[in-house]
Amino acid sequence: MSKDKEFTEKSFDEMDEKERLKFETAKELGLADRLMKNGWKSLSASETGKIGGLMNRKMKDNNKR
Repeated sequence: MSKDKEFTEKSFDEMDEKERLKFETAKELGLADRLMKNGWKSLSASETGKIGGLMNRKMKDNNKR
C-alpha cells in the first residue's frame, strides 16, 4: 500500500498540479462534495470520463498559450 495520503486527506496545497486540475474540474461539474466524502471510487465511469476529457482540453489550451 502507498505511503501517500488518500485524496480525501490532502489539502489543496498538498496536491500536485494535476491533482488540483482534476479536483477543480470535478468541482465545476458539481462532484466535489461527493469526492471529499467518499473519494474517487464513488464516481461512475461516465463522470470520471467527463473529468478526464475536460482536463485534457484545459491542458491543451494552456499549452497553446
